[in-house]
Amino acid sequence: MKQLLATTVIAISLAAFPACSTKAPDLGMTNGMFAVCPDDVDCISSQTDDAKRRIDPIKATGDSNKVMVDLSNAVESVFGGKVLLSEGNYLRAEFRSSVLRTMDDAEFYYDEQAGLIHVHALSRGEALNFPDSRDIIEEVRSKFIELQ
Repeated sequence: MKQLLATTVIAISLAAFPACSTKAPDLGMTNGMFAVCPDDVDCISSQTDDAKRRIDPIKATGDSNKVMVDLSNAVESVFGGKVLLSEGNYLRAEFRSSVLRTMDDAEFYYDEQAGLIHVHALSRGEALNFPDSRDIIEEVRSKFIELQ
């Protein structure tokens, strides 16, 4: 029984290790657009037409400084959320899951004229990714709405 338990723990650890050790992807915007979602990872974007990967942008109104502060606070209030960069109307963050310590990366862009925060989020590895990127962004959305 002990050997079975030890084998199970090792197998789970090895399966989760690649997701935890992958480096952060190159993110950023070009001409107001996020990069296209890669096919091989959990990825969502408010700027795609692909129904499987589509997520609605976050509605926002007001001064960009206040919106970005509220967004930063929303990201930081999600368990494992950390703002890595906040520059102008662009914010980059990472989220570490509580269970297997996997990482998700997210970027946000506030289009003040449209009153929308565009979102792009992806997992650093698809192995055992709990919760997925969509759940994380929906939690950020909920926290952001509370702050508005």
